Amino acid sequence: MDEKRFVITLFGIVVALIVGFIAYRFVAALTVAVFLYYCTRRFYYGLARLRLPARIRAAAAISVIGLPLILLLSYTLVLLVIEARRFIEQYPVTESVGGEVAWVDGLADLSDPTVDGLITTYQEGGFDPLIDLLSEHAGLLTSTVTGFLLNVLIAVIVTYYLLLDGSKFHEWLLSFDDEAIVREYLEAADAELEAVLYGNLLNVIAISLIAVATYTGYNLLAPAGATVPYPALAGALTGIASLIPVIGMKIVYIPLAAAAATPAVLANDITALLYVGLFVAVVVVVVDTIPDILLRPYFSGKTTHVGLLMLAYVFGPVVFGFYGLFLAPIILVLALTFAYTALPRLLGADLEDPEKRVGPNQYRLDEF
Repeated sequence: MDEKRFVITLFGIVVALIVGFIAYRFVAALTVAVFLYYCTRRFYYGLARLRLPARIRAAAAISVIGLPLILLLSYTLVLLVIEARRFIEQYPVTESVGGEVAWVDGLADLSDPTVDGLITTYQEGGFDPLIDLLSEHAGLLTSTVTGFLLNVLIAVIVTYYLLLDGSKFHEWLLSFDDEAIVREYLEAADAELEAVLYGNLLNVIAISLIAVATYTGYNLLAPAGATVPYPALAGALTGIASLIPVIGMKIVYIPLAAAAATPAVLANDITALLYVGLFVAVVVVVVDTIPDILLRPYFSGKTTHVGLLMLAYVFGPVVFGFYGLFLAPIILVLALTFAYTALPRLLGADLEDPEKRVGPNQYRLDEF
């Protein structure tokens, strides 16, 4: 190797290390971007039938995922404020917590949770204790909010340009092809990643619809003292919680059942408690068990083993954190696809398409 080639190689290694370090620092945002890309890619290509420009199609595809999530979070925040205010008015919270958390009085004084009501409460000084509390922790709050917004921005930008230029990146990788091994591996991995990650989205949507229907149907049959609050919101949150391994939907419907049972316990209403018990039994079977048995294998991919995929969902958040919920399945799919496609070719095995295999007593068409 001459000196010029050595210098160029060394420069390439340094650049690769720097890029790898940056990718490691923002691995959570990049992982979410890959997940969003595979969730929105089909819709992006489907919009091509309308002859829309690529940039408009990419923005529309991202909005399909982003806007409902923003609306859901906003609706949840408004409900939390309203319910917190009702709880403070109903129970002697301000007397119990004392003066250390005087900002609680601001919620109690919020007579109307609208824009005008917020402005009026602010002008009357109802939010002053809360503002003081936030000012004391301004550094931590600013760092947390800034980091979150930065990761969201990175995820959206990367997803946007993956939709626009993903095919160019694919062709660049194929420029290093050797005996079609790279092409075979990339096509197989791409198809399996779409099947697994897009299946996650379909699973969330399906479980959300099932949960909304179940919660709403229960409220129609249950007495007034045993109904579950906000069935539509609770159903949507149940679908999102299904992404979390092991505990999953339980973090939604168990507190929901507790909220429905609290008035019955306070009123010593045995009939209402029986309805709540029936609610838990129905949700465990209809929402938690049957979809997990029937839908998850259907949405889990074409070749990826369901058991290994479930282990990836379990170990991913433990090893990597929350984003491991998406990163671990990606790593599993890439590894298994490499083992199925590229590795046997690299070891010299002569792979044959299973659909083209014939039995010992069968003949090929060209043998006649």
